[in-house]
Amino acid sequence: MIVTPRFGEVDGLKHVNNNVIGEWFELAREELYRYFIPDLDLSLEKWKLILVRNETDFLGQIRYGQNVEIRTYILKIGNSSFTIGNEVWQNNELMAKGKSVIVHYDFINEKSIRIPDEIREKLKVHFLDEMDIGKN
Repeated sequence: MIVTPRFGEVDGLKHVNNNVIGEWFELAREELYRYFIPDLDLSLEKWKLILVRNETDFLGQIRYGQNVEIRTYILKIGNSSFTIGNEVWQNNELMAKGKSVIVHYDFINEKSIRIPDEIREKLKVHFLDEMDIGKN
């Protein structure tokens, strides 16, 4: 996904604020969410995902006026959870990377649920070995 940093995302240090990176990662995850909720309906009856862990490493300053590429991939698939990796690239340089753990979750019964096999297969298409992270 290509993102154009907006003026409002720049802070007093003249680089994209660190809090924006998490928003970009969330936006990039939406296509994976569609495997579970095709219309992205936020009702309790339909929404079946919950974020349980989020981490980001900031490796460089992201500048205004230059597009960034957000790369999204799957690092791990468990019984009811999966780990998503994200990277921010600007000018062919890795500027930030992160991991998010998402649980397939039933909000009404308040419990995790197994990821269906057909969704598991779709997620596997996006699998990337952690040894390949950060390679151009």
